[in-house]
Amino acid sequence: MESSGVMYWWEQVMVFKPPPPPPPYNYHCYFDAFGEAFAKQEVKNVTRAEIWRKALVDASNIAGWEPKNIADGHESQFIKKIVDAILDKLFMLNSCVDEDLVGMRARFQDLESLLDLGSGGVCMVGIWGVGGGGKTTLATSVYMEISKHFQGRCIVENVREEANKYRLNKLQENILSTLFKIEVNVHSVVEGKHMMKSMLCRRKVLVLLDDVDNLSQLEALAGKHNWFGSGSRIIITSRDEHLLRAHKVDHVYPVTLLSDYEAIQLFKRHAYNEEDPVEDYGALSLRVVSYAAGLPLAIKILGSFLYDKNKKEWMSTLDRLKHIPEMKIVEKLKISYDGLKTMEKELFLDIACFFRRGWTIDDAIEIFEACDFHPEIGIKVLRQKSLITVYDTEFGVSFDMHDLVQEMGHYIVRGEHPKNSEEHSRVWKRDELKEMCFGDATRENNKIEAMLYEPLPALPWKTRDHDYSLPLCKLVSNMKKLRWLSVSTMSQDGDEGPNFLSNELRYIEWYGYPARSPFLSGFLPMKLVVLKLSDSKQKELWKGYQHLPHLKVLKLVRMEKLFSTPNFDGLPHLKKLTLHSCKELEEIHPSFENHTSLEYLEVFNCRKLKRLPAIRQMKNIKYLLITACYLKDEDMPCGIGELSNLEELNLSCNSFARLDFSLSQLTRLKSLNLSFCDKLLDLPELPSSLAILTIYQCKSLTLVEDFYKNCKQLCQVSLIDGWSDRLLKFLLKGKAIEHGSMHLQVEGCEIPKGFRPHLLRGRRCRLELPENWCNDFSGFLMCVVTSYDSFAIPYRIWISMKQVSGDDSEDDVIWEESDGDKYMTWVWYVSFGLLSHTAWWNQTYKALSFENEFDTCSGFGVTLVEKKCRSGLTETSMDSSSQYAPKIKIQHDSASELTIS
Repeated sequence: MESSGVMYWWEQVMVFKPPPPPPPYNYHCYFDAFGEAFAKQEVKNVTRAEIWRKALVDASNIAGWEPKNIADGHESQFIKKIVDAILDKLFMLNSCVDEDLVGMRARFQDLESLLDLGSGGVCMVGIWGVGGGGKTTLATSVYMEISKHFQGRCIVENVREEANKYRLNKLQENILSTLFKIEVNVHSVVEGKHMMKSMLCRRKVLVLLDDVDNLSQLEALAGKHNWFGSGSRIIITSRDEHLLRAHKVDHVYPVTLLSDYEAIQLFKRHAYNEEDPVEDYGALSLRVVSYAAGLPLAIKILGSFLYDKNKKEWMSTLDRLKHIPEMKIVEKLKISYDGLKTMEKELFLDIACFFRRGWTIDDAIEIFEACDFHPEIGIKVLRQKSLITVYDTEFGVSFDMHDLVQEMGHYIVRGEHPKNSEEHSRVWKRDELKEMCFGDATRENNKIEAMLYEPLPALPWKTRDHDYSLPLCKLVSNMKKLRWLSVSTMSQDGDEGPNFLSNELRYIEWYGYPARSPFLSGFLPMKLVVLKLSDSKQKELWKGYQHLPHLKVLKLVRMEKLFSTPNFDGLPHLKKLTLHSCKELEEIHPSFENHTSLEYLEVFNCRKLKRLPAIRQMKNIKYLLITACYLKDEDMPCGIGELSNLEELNLSCNSFARLDFSLSQLTRLKSLNLSFCDKLLDLPELPSSLAILTIYQCKSLTLVEDFYKNCKQLCQVSLIDGWSDRLLKFLLKGKAIEHGSMHLQVEGCEIPKGFRPHLLRGRRCRLELPENWCNDFSGFLMCVVTSYDSFAIPYRIWISMKQVSGDDSEDDVIWEESDGDKYMTWVWYVSFGLLSHTAWWNQTYKALSFENEFDTCSGFGVTLVEKKCRSGLTETSMDSSSQYAPKIKIQHDSASELTIS
């Protein structure tokens, strides 16, 4: 063993107990002999001898313990202190990773890296995640592994529970007593803060605070970095990310749940009985692991429970879990719910019961706002407490949560009556609703607050599916406390509507409302915020004037008998009006002209509609969509040119020949759609703010030269042929796509014919990259051409990019125009700035292969866009995060391949 190793052990414990006086030995002979041996070693290895010499000098300077100076000379107490010190050192030296740390090696290393033990200063690291997700296991294992590096160490377990049992000054006492190994008394929290700072500011310590749920706890136990000596590390576990951020910890480490493989390994450790293995263990264990969905707590609890059970008992347990959750898991998860405010609890339960997947967040927020749940801050809190997550879909952002967290929410809603749906605050399961419909239909219900009924899709050979024909009206008539309702039914002639609707209703969405008559005269929903009706037989919504002071959204879709809208004087705060495919609608009530609060107006496919009321008073309107109504010049509403806040204008599929207002005065207009206006003759001067222009299939339209010259923000265009090549060059110089994207869709093939390198036949092409390509060029320009007859723009076009070597070759056939064929061209520019953050991005690429998933593609090509075409635009460039700038979505990202859409 090298002398450095000897010194390490020597420094740990060195005890001097004076021996009795020695006999008069001749020590000089020993010294002489030692010196001679040392000299011989020095001749053999001078470096090693120097190391030994230094170690001996260091050893001579180590102060040992003398009984007369320790414990007042009491030998028994002195021996006890020696034993405690040795055990303490051995404990630190032999600490090891928790044996239950299955599947967390990478997490362990990540956390250890954040603690950065080699650096000075004080570092606080928070570990955040869902209850039962492994925070404590990870934290304690890291703590045990690194504790040997500190002068003192302390774990405070279950801070949340301990703080409720005792005052925080008791926990301060425990920390100080543990770190200094003496009894410390703290009489108040304020005194404790001062004591901790003064006693610890020069001491290198390791402190673990487990399960913190209140900022006051952190302020009392780890107030600031300067409380602790240089090199100290503070580890905090919590279910609340906001709490950690508010305390200004240096890092927040989110604990991820176990993968399937990791979960199987952990479950086997707790459930597999080697002496008497259960039959079909493999298949059964997969079912349990699937149920636990990566949550370590659930895996451990269920594994331990099933350890000594036979196959039938395993099967019985799995069947029971479908209906009755394991209470140990529920109670652990419910701690996060119990810490919420009342409004946040209601918000969580609505998400758990109704809005996990299938609904976009925007749709759900409309309901939450109607119920006064203040969703923006509430959703933030739920995410920070690990109760919900959000994820992207093709249709928007949606809510998600862990399966067992959702199950916990359902358990809370069912409460003390798990089998009696009429006692629940929320109903959403089809089977439960069916049972209620065919039960006692006369019983009044004061419990149910929210109801969602979405029947299974009707089979094509059935004209009236049973799920649509439930007697929901009778059921709804008994619900006296409903705050929101979303149901789908199918009505027939003679069907009656509900004989009562709760005046507590704030949100109504009813597909197939059965009654032909207006709403009941006793229905006075003064709290109603949103009313959406589809496929109803009503000729009018209510008789005469109805005052709804809080109604903000009115949406009427396929109301085939509706001939007139309500009187808008009774809807003073209406912000959004949608009239969709109401084929008998002949007029919008004249009171509409006086409305000033509207922000969104959509009128679609209402072909009997006569002249629309003037809208010049609607100064707040941002979105105006009057489409597929085939309105002539005299039918168009007056005052469009005076809507100073207008951002989107869609007048497609109408029959006017000219626009009798100035577009250039709409200085905030971002999107203009005049497609399929067959009789439109010319286009007024466009506003400089325009980002999206769609004038596709306007057969009579004649465009003047450079009609787009003022539109420096233009980034998405769909239009007839004639100006495509010049327009493309203009767009590539535009402000809108600096570090962004651009779309161009045109009739004809002017662009493909001039594209270089040439388009190739099919859906694949190759692009050779010059030296320094990512500095000399700004982005990729991709071009797809297809025959006009087969043209159909999909919701998204996917394009994959791969690196290829110089040896890779393809049978390249250049695309050529066929005589007599008509074409559509689609062009997409993507800047390098949108791709440089991906794992795929590599400036050393020499050649790339591109492939699109446009099924009807006949030709495809990609080229580079030079930077010099777009110089000097950075300072005034449009924010690429604008809602009107084309977005790209990363569908797949790896070192070998990138797929975008």
